[in-house]
Amino acid sequence: MGDVLAGNHATWEFEPDAVLIRFERGIRAPKLFQVLRERRIPHEALASVTLAPGKRGTVVLHAVPRTGADPLMEAADGQLKEGCDPYRLVLPAERETLAEYYADELRARLGQERSEVAERFLVKVPEPPLQFKAYDGKASFDGRNVSFRWFWTGASSAKWKAGDQSFAVSDLSGVEWRSPDVLDGCLRLLRRGGESRPAQADQDPAAVVFGLGYGPVHESLPFAAAVLQAVRNQDGAVPVPVPVAAGRRDPADIADRIRHLGELHQAGLVTDEEFAAKKAELLAEL
Repeated sequence: MGDVLAGNHATWEFEPDAVLIRFERGIRAPKLFQVLRERRIPHEALASVTLAPGKRGTVVLHAVPRTGADPLMEAADGQLKEGCDPYRLVLPAERETLAEYYADELRARLGQERSEVAERFLVKVPEPPLQFKAYDGKASFDGRNVSFRWFWTGASSAKWKAGDQSFAVSDLSGVEWRSPDVLDGCLRLLRRGGESRPAQADQDPAAVVFGLGYGPVHESLPFAAAVLQAVRNQDGAVPVPVPVAAGRRDPADIADRIRHLGELHQAGLVTDEEFAAKKAELLAEL
């Protein structure tokens, strides 16, 4: 095809074997779109294409991905709001005829396997390093390990007792993401072996929980998808032990934790003695 169809917050470019979606980065665009920036969706990653009336004089071109084809949508598990669905293109109603043409062209290119579960991920997600702040800690992913650093506020006593956590991708079987837009939002790492885990995410050292302004969709969902993709890439491969580097911690991480500690001190949640002792402990890790 090789043509371009521009809609609200996104532009679809139709290539011979894929749809290249470029997302708008303006202040009105969903933040998730701004993070994703651009996505190439191979035709083999699609299950169906629909065109339906939208709201306020619009039509919606919707490409539905195959199950197992896109780690972002697998992690989202149907929890994304319509306005944040990267597979929806909203167009003015007067462009319905043109949109129907492209919908028909796309349908004609879908393979016979479109109803089958994809054997591998076919759509890329943001690559690590990635990080975000949850309500009870900071989550980081470097491509090989997922790390949780607990905050003094928010983290449960169970997590403080367990200490900061680091999980090798080779030890994980999957990721569970619950949208921060609903109650009990969290990101939970699923470990191989099916070992028992606390029912509540705030008691599980393999999970971070979300709160107002902590763990927003545009930060936590791409993070979850990147970890999920790394886990899937491990399947069928012989896990290679990742040596733990001895020595000093990342100065930026230490500075971030001292800054957070200072905020707690100013708020009166940490005494002068506790502040001085913890700050000295963190500085000793440099």
